[in-house]
Amino acid sequence: MFQSFLVCTGVVTLAEIGDKTQLLSLVLAARYRRPLPIVLGVLTATLLNHAGAAGIGTLLAGWFSPTLLNWSIVASFLLMAGWILVPDKLDEQALAVPHRGWGIFGTTVWTFFMAEMGDKTQVVTIALAAQQHDFIGVVSGTTCGMLLANVPVIYAGSRFAHRLPVRTVHRVAAVIFLLMGGLALRNAFGTTPLLAP
Repeated sequence: MFQSFLVCTGVVTLAEIGDKTQLLSLVLAARYRRPLPIVLGVLTATLLNHAGAAGIGTLLAGWFSPTLLNWSIVASFLLMAGWILVPDKLDEQALAVPHRGWGIFGTTVWTFFMAEMGDKTQVVTIALAAQQHDFIGVVSGTTCGMLLANVPVIYAGSRFAHRLPVRTVHRVAAVIFLLMGGLALRNAFGTTPLLAP
């Protein structure tokens, strides 16, 4: 479990740098200037979103044959290596406040959860859960990675975010995804063939 936690924490921390949800954290911090409810909202939204994503990954691991699963994981990591190099933009509709009276916490949970749907870190959480076979380690690790990337931005704001070498971090993350894809490829070649002779 601890190894899964560390792998997931590191991968998601790097993947989240410069991601649209990190940009959303920056906007929420600038808008509300109350970091604690924003951090708690990010934590809650991430736990909900990544638990669902890890659940999907766990289900896929049970449904797919080992060969198909391994090749799917290879494809996921290789796609992530390319996707991480594409700069994210924050969709202004993601900032729409759902209802008045939700407060900072409720608004953060809603906007962050919705922004995370189909995002890089959600996709990588699915792949990690399918690969690691450790639901709790994956969810806790990916959530920790999200907090490591977002909490400094929420507290320090744009002064911190603009100093990050985002392109360099994305390149490092792309290399890590390529390495993980290579390891998954090695596993894929070690499994039984897709079609029996």
